[in-house]
Amino acid sequence: MTSSADPCRRPGLVPLEQALKQILGGIVPLPDDEWVPVHDAGGRILACDLQAPMPLPAFTNAAMDGYAVRAQDRGRLKIIGTAWAGKAFPGRVEAGTCVRIFTGAPLPEGADAVVMQEQVVREGDTVSLSAPVRPGENVRRAGEDLERGAVLLPEGKRLQAADLGLLAAAGVSQVPVRLRPRVGFFSSGDELRPLTETLQPGQIYDSNRYALKGLLRELPVVACDLGAQPDDLERLGACLRLAAEHTDVLISTGGASVGEADLLRQALILAGGEIHLWRLALKPGKPLIFGRVGRAWYFGLPGNPVSVHVTFQQLVRPAIWRLTGGRPYRPLRLQVPCTQPLRKEPGRLEFQRGRLHYDSDGKLVVTALSGQGSHQLAALCRANCYIVLPADSRGVSAGETVTVEPFTTDLFDD
Repeated sequence: MTSSADPCRRPGLVPLEQALKQILGGIVPLPDDEWVPVHDAGGRILACDLQAPMPLPAFTNAAMDGYAVRAQDRGRLKIIGTAWAGKAFPGRVEAGTCVRIFTGAPLPEGADAVVMQEQVVREGDTVSLSAPVRPGENVRRAGEDLERGAVLLPEGKRLQAADLGLLAAAGVSQVPVRLRPRVGFFSSGDELRPLTETLQPGQIYDSNRYALKGLLRELPVVACDLGAQPDDLERLGACLRLAAEHTDVLISTGGASVGEADLLRQALILAGGEIHLWRLALKPGKPLIFGRVGRAWYFGLPGNPVSVHVTFQQLVRPAIWRLTGGRPYRPLRLQVPCTQPLRKEPGRLEFQRGRLHYDSDGKLVVTALSGQGSHQLAALCRANCYIVLPADSRGVSAGETVTVEPFTTDLFDD
């Protein structure tokens, strides 16, 4: 099956790309920063460019164990000493001489190459070379990784393990990082109950807050759990108003649709807030509210758990990332064959849950999972990617190439 040439967008629904552009267009990074020790900086956003205070490597050294020589020398060479890692040879390599050297040891003055110990024949205090030597062979030049004054790490980079190692290698003990936004989140609905209670007929456990906390843990934020709120307009308004005084972002789940008990839009206005957009041309995740209350940006997400994940990852996460001052990014998307036909009604961009895997020929393919309802959290847990189907798509034939958005770069065996 092929896509229709004309979009079949439903009136009144905002396309995801337009919604994201509108949201990101109004958000600017928090202005403040703080200095933290390198050992506490993992996951934080760098507040400015850092220049290398020293060259890396700091000195020219041996890339492996062997003998420091002059590349122009031939024949038998006399060993005049040893250079150890952390302890340089104090003399100079002259014609007809060499120095026993170990990995990481400073290259002695006069030498310009290191011969692997496997490529010499040693007899007493002399060695003979078994092959010609090139200048610079097995040598790490000072500054070949980074020159002094070069950009060590750029502003907006989220510091990962390798970055922390690089900072330490350059002798940097503290770094300036952006302050972490405070993100408050709560769920709404009279039917929600905590895990400590026994459910009565019609009640469900409040699962969305646990999912949101997990999603927020992947970002450099301070997450504030505001609990569950009942379907009460006054209490919802008060919750929004008070929470906005202490947070930069507020997220709720449930109550964002058009039912009589869906009160978040009214509550936002009651709290003195404003609505910037509502209802997306997105499946799952149509009933989403974006606005502002006090100093906080507000996201009213749907109540269905899969909708929470999709809208958070596609809209809330990029917005929070912008607030942190992180460098702009785009989600990784791949083009791969789909193993089976997919059904879809035109009108909304759709994120179906799929399993990215290798087929019997070792080629990457994707299979859609059973259980595509927005309430079916177990299917989402089995998935490792979204299959992204355009709004105008009328479905996919088996073997047709589709766009997938992986959750991770790891593919685990089933």
